[in-house]
Amino acid sequence: MEKKKAVKEFPAALPLRKLIGPSFIILAMGLGSGEVILWPYLTTNYGLGLAWAALLGITFQYFINMEIERYALVRGESVFVGLGKIFRWAPYWFIVSTFVGFGLPGIIAASAQVIATLLGLANFKWLALGMLVTIGLIISSGKTVYTLMEKLTRTIIIIGVPFIFVLAVILATQADWSALWQGLIGRGQGFVFIPEGISLAAFLAAFAYSGAGGNLNLTQSIYVKEKGYGMGLYAQKIKGLFTDVKVSQEIQLEGTDFALTPGNLKRFHQWWRRVSLEHALVFWLVGIVSMLMLMLLAHSTAFGTENIASGINFVLAEGDIIGGELGPLVGALFLLGVGIMLFQTQLGILDSTSRIMSENAALIKLSDQKNGKINLSRIYFLFLWAQILFGSVMFLLNIYEPKTL
Repeated sequence: MEKKKAVKEFPAALPLRKLIGPSFIILAMGLGSGEVILWPYLTTNYGLGLAWAALLGITFQYFINMEIERYALVRGESVFVGLGKIFRWAPYWFIVSTFVGFGLPGIIAASAQVIATLLGLANFKWLALGMLVTIGLIISSGKTVYTLMEKLTRTIIIIGVPFIFVLAVILATQADWSALWQGLIGRGQGFVFIPEGISLAAFLAAFAYSGAGGNLNLTQSIYVKEKGYGMGLYAQKIKGLFTDVKVSQEIQLEGTDFALTPGNLKRFHQWWRRVSLEHALVFWLVGIVSMLMLMLLAHSTAFGTENIASGINFVLAEGDIIGGELGPLVGALFLLGVGIMLFQTQLGILDSTSRIMSENAALIKLSDQKNGKINLSRIYFLFLWAQILFGSVMFLLNIYEPKTL
C-alpha cells in the first residue's frame, strides 16, 4: 500500500565546491579495474591503438551516471527504489547479481601481490586475507561511512593521479606521445580500431569498466542522495552505521515530491548544470587523464617486453623498468601507489556492494511488513562481512591468483 508522499520545495543549489565528493568515489572504484589493470594490460600487449575505446567508454559512463544522478536529484531516492516500484523481482536480482558479480576478491589479491613483491614476500595469500579483513575494520570504524569513503578516495586520487602523470611525462618519448594521439582516432601499430587476435572478453571488460561499471554505477544515486543533492536534502541519512547496530530505525527509502512551479524548475536547472560540471571535471576529466597516462606509462615501459602478458606481471615489470630508469625508490613508489589504488578500489567496491544489497534487502523486508522499522545498519554489516568471509574462504582454499579470480 503506497503512502501519500509529502510535497516540499526544491532546495537551492549548492556552490560547486560543496558538491565535489560522490564523483571521487565512483572514479576510485574504477581505478582498480579499467584504469590500473585492464587498459594498461591491453596496451602492454597491443599498443596505444585502443586509446579511442578508453575515451569512448568513460564518455558513455559519464552520460549513464548523469541520468542516474538526475533520478536521485529529482526524486530524492535511489534508482533501486524506483526500479523496485516497477519490477517486484528487481531487489532480488540486484542482491544476487551484485554478490555473484563482485564477490570474488580479485582486486585485493592483485593489491596484495604488488605489495608482496615490493616487500620481497614469496607468497601473498596471507597478506591478501589480512588486507581484506583490514578493509572490513576500516569501514566498520567510521561514524559515517559516506564521509569516510569521500575523504579516503579524494586523498588517494589527489596524490596518485599527479604522480602517475609526472612519471608518464618523464618516461614517454615523442614516439609514445605520437602513438597516443594516433590511438585516440583508432590508428594502432598494424591495425585500425581493433587489433587482430585480441581477446574480445578482455576488450569488452575494459570498455565496460572505463569507470566503475555494472551495478556499481547505480550506487551513484545512493551517494548523491547521501551528499544531499537536490531533493536528496530531505532524504533520511543513515549515520553511525556501526555505532549501535542493535537499534531498529524508522526507515524511509522513498523520496519527496515537489510541485512543478517556475521557481522549483529554475532551481532544478541550476542543480543540473552544477552537478553535470562537477561530474565532468572529477569523473570524466580526471578519469580520462589517469586512464590515458597509465596507458602511456605502460607503453613507454612494458610494451614489447616478452613473458609479462599474464596476470598482474606487467605492472611488476613496469615497476622494475621505472626503477631502472629513475632509481629504485621511484620504482618502489610506483608499485606502492598501484597497491594502494587497488586496495582503495576493493574498499570502495565492498562499501558500494554492501549498500546495494542492504538497500534492496530493506525494500524486500519493508514490502512484507506494515511499519517502516528496520535495522539497516545490521543488514549492511551482515552483507559487508559476508563478502569478506566469502573472499577469506577463497584464499584459505588457495584460490588467490588475481588472474584466476
